[in-house]
Amino acid sequence: MIDFALVWQHRLFLLNGAVVTIQLTCGALVIGIILGCLAGVGRISRNRFIQGVSSIYVYVLRGTPMLLQIFFVYFGLPQIYLALTGSPFVPSPIKAGIIALGINSGAYVAEIVRAGIQAVPKGQMEASRSLGMNHTQAMRDVILPQAFRKVIPPLCNEFIVLLKDTSLVSVIGAGELMYSAKVMGARYYDYVQFLFGAGLVYLALTFIISQALAAVERKLGVSD
Repeated sequence: MIDFALVWQHRLFLLNGAVVTIQLTCGALVIGIILGCLAGVGRISRNRFIQGVSSIYVYVLRGTPMLLQIFFVYFGLPQIYLALTGSPFVPSPIKAGIIALGINSGAYVAEIVRAGIQAVPKGQMEASRSLGMNHTQAMRDVILPQAFRKVIPPLCNEFIVLLKDTSLVSVIGAGELMYSAKVMGARYYDYVQFLFGAGLVYLALTFIISQALAAVERKLGVSD
């Protein structure tokens, strides 16, 4: 049976893990949005080099497991840095997790941004060019503002997915929610109750975030 009293006794430890989870999610989302916007615009660029680099980034990151990417950032990059510079470099698990999650998220955000831009009617670009705007001005002042409204719902969904994917960072020792649950489970030789408690915290976080993001969508009138 699940001993809720024991879980409640260590609630602060689990909540501290939840705080780290939120930090990982927000940090990775910032990186993901920046990289995703650049790669998304690059995917439809008329410059073949930029388009090629953006496409390779998206295909590689979406085609390999996130866990492999986390291991590469945490274990692989320090070895590459050591080979190039001769100096050791040991990243913290949280920083490595933010970087790995952010790079991975950027590939998915890139496709969201690309789809949002392509969803804007082509007549908008033609009308902008007929007014004397160049391609860059039309993208910045006409196309991207319209695309922004279209990508809000999938970006909100990416935020929730990213929140749950932070559990993978526990494998490199980042003290997030899943790691905290595993530590308590190992301490008392009973994982069920702490995993159940962590699950409740994840549910609470996703529910709160879902409601907040839904409010933002209503405020911006995305569904209109």
